[in-house]
Amino acid sequence: MEDRILHVNGVRYVRDYILEIDFDDGTTKAVNIEPLLTGPVFEPLKDKEMFSRIVVDPVSRTVVWPNGADLAPEALFQLPAVERVA
Repeated sequence: MEDRILHVNGVRYVRDYILEIDFDDGTTKAVNIEPLLTGPVFEPLKDKEMFSRIVVDPVSRTVVWPNGADLAPEALFQLPAVERVA
């Protein structure tokens, strides 16, 4: 199998710390990223209003927040899928 770099095509805030992410391999899944929110750069994201301001960076093609926090697509892809709706 050929190695390739994974990218994010789209992201939607669902609720709490759950995002629905569209990957460039055609996979779409909702994931709870709360376990990845460790360290000082992620501290502001514990405010759910700030957390919900997620976007896809057009250059790196991963998820980013206004405070500069970002997560690698591979780390997001490896998270287990969760139910999108409550």
